[in-house]
Amino acid sequence: MNFSDVLKGLNQASAFELFRMRAAINRVLDQPQWVDAIRARLRVGQRVEYFDTQANAACQAQILEMRRKLVLVQELATQKRWLIDYAAINLDGADVQIREQVRRGLGRNEVAVGEVVGFLDREQRERSGEVIRLNDKTVTLLCGGLRWRVPYAFLHRIVDGRAIDGEVLEIGVQRSPP
Repeated sequence: MNFSDVLKGLNQASAFELFRMRAAINRVLDQPQWVDAIRARLRVGQRVEYFDTQANAACQAQILEMRRKLVLVQELATQKRWLIDYAAINLDGADVQIREQVRRGLGRNEVAVGEVVGFLDREQRERSGEVIRLNDKTVTLLCGGLRWRVPYAFLHRIVDGRAIDGEVLEIGVQRSPP
């Protein structure tokens, strides 16, 4: 399924239409056959990938306990334990990346907590930092010990791996001799 195309279609819907769609999807996911089909493919101790809606990213975890409607997992990177829906587990390794076609900056669905992104500050200096929170219209970045709230449209990907942790980058244009 191409999530970018689905998202493009959803962006043309009204708020009420989206609400109605969410209610229908939730009702379908609450049907026991979905949970049963997923549970049949899982076992305690199994490593799985699940989608974390707060971080907007896929996470690796290990199953600790399988309950009636939820699964207790331990995230491998942080060792934190979470109760997640069975439907959040990506059993088939589906590509669920949403690639928005944004004219400028990055889209809300293209940024994940923990990523390093860049932006131009008020003095037009290149800055970079780690995403620590996703807000509705802005991202909260940690840049050199300071928190910045930056609109998604002002963000860009970092190509230089050394440009992390709030560095001010010197950008220059090399001109060829006349």
